[in-house]
Amino acid sequence: MVRYTKEHKQVTRQRIIEKAGHRFKQDGIDGSGISTLMSDAGLTNGAFYAHFASKDDLVAHVVTDELRTQITKYGTARPGRPGLEDLIREYLSPEHRDHPGLGCPSAALLDEIGRCEDGTKQAYTDGARAIVEEISARLTPEDPGSARAKAIGLFTMMVGTLQLSRALSDRKFADEVLEQGIENALAFMR
Repeated sequence: MVRYTKEHKQVTRQRIIEKAGHRFKQDGIDGSGISTLMSDAGLTNGAFYAHFASKDDLVAHVVTDELRTQITKYGTARPGRPGLEDLIREYLSPEHRDHPGLGCPSAALLDEIGRCEDGTKQAYTDGARAIVEEISARLTPEDPGSARAKAIGLFTMMVGTLQLSRALSDRKFADEVLEQGIENALAFMR
């Protein structure tokens, strides 16, 4: 029997989480079986339980990882409101809309996360709170707490706009929704 190092196991676990994140956002949590997820990671089904107690356990880890990655990316944007404007424009772009597997887990998975177990909901709550804090800090760097309500509104506006644009079959209308969403978000943040 081959014994792997602790580092190898952690690298493998992270690969499963990353591949599952892409698959979940592309096909949905319910639409992604363990065999498909493990195949995406280049592993057998039997290896799954060496890394996760259940699919729900994996989902919670994926949500945590996806939102942490999103926050890290936000941290690389220009400071303050100019950076927030960049984030809004990137978030509400046709590229983000057209590639859900590479984008925000909120727009891709919110309806399913709402039906998940408490561990996943807690992971999402923690990540959503961090995103709201990031937006608040960009809106009012000197007093982020004062901008919390506006940050919540802005975050929900962005997610809802992207979800609506993804649901439309009329490309021109979908683009119009994104464009108007950007204008609304920019007006709202002023």
